[in-house]
Amino acid sequence: MKISGVDIRPGNILEYEGGIWKVAKIQHTQPGKGGAYMQVEMKNLQDGRKTNVRFRSADTIERVRLDTKDFQYLYADGDMLVFMDKDTYDQITLPADLLGDAAAFLEDGMEVLLELWDEKPISVQLPEQVEATIVEADAVVKGQTASSSYKPAILENGVRVMVPPHIESGTRIVVDVYERTYVGKAS
Repeated sequence: MKISGVDIRPGNILEYEGGIWKVAKIQHTQPGKGGAYMQVEMKNLQDGRKTNVRFRSADTIERVRLDTKDFQYLYADGDMLVFMDKDTYDQITLPADLLGDAAAFLEDGMEVLLELWDEKPISVQLPEQVEATIVEADAVVKGQTASSSYKPAILENGVRVMVPPHIESGTRIVVDVYERTYVGKAS
């Protein structure tokens, strides 16, 4: 399925220059002169190479549809992660770097989606948002306005996120896994 260069999102799998690439980060840029473009950081799922590519809105790129299968995360074994097929109970081991920065949000028993290309697992998708507990949050600086200022906080998994001033240690929040941003308080 062809998509426009500005419709690329993190987590998309693209066919580019004969390889299968996973989008890690995007940055939409609108310069003063010329047209807008999307700066895309991608990782090759076959050999692990990384690249940065600019896609203009007029560019089209093939988005690859992969077979998906439900798996459950079991445990980490060194730098390898063990997953179980929820239908057959077969276990597979994958390298942790296949998940990139999102690996920090894995929890025992978490349901994930494995993406397969030619029957080979090439990508693991976590839920878009997860709940996490803040273990450390900076104190509020007097005079900061609540509407525009955020303060750093550290989650139980060691990930740093920026949170509003009213959020304190021990609070459960909802975090966007791929953007590593605060979404809201957990209910």
